Amino acid sequence: MASSKGYRDFIIEQLSNLNPTQRPMMGEFLIYVKNIYFGGIFDDRLLVKITETNKKYCLTEQIPYENAKPMYLVENVDDKYYLENLVLDTIKGLKKWAS
Repeated sequence: MASSKGYRDFIIEQLSNLNPTQRPMMGEFLIYVKNIYFGGIFDDRLLVKITETNKKYCLTEQIPYENAKPMYLVENVDDKYYLENLVLDTIKGLKKWAS
C-alpha cells in the first residue's frame, strides 16, 4: 500500500521548523533534515532509523517494507515539539556514523 500525499504533507508540516525535505520512492516518502536521511513515511506510518540517541523514546520496532532493517514507529505525530526533538535526537545519532 502506498502512502498518501495528505499524510506526507501533515508530517512535513509538523516538522516545518526543521526545514525538512522529502523524496518520493516507490509510493513512499523518504524524509531528510539537514541533508540527513533519518526516516520516512511507509504505508502511512512515520518510521525513523534506530540510533543510540533515540532509544530513550521507547518506540516499537517495525519493518518499513519487506527485507528492510527495522525502524522505530512514531505514533505520537500530533505533538510537534515531541516530534521535532525525536528527529533531532535521531539525527544526532546518525551524524556520529557520518563523521
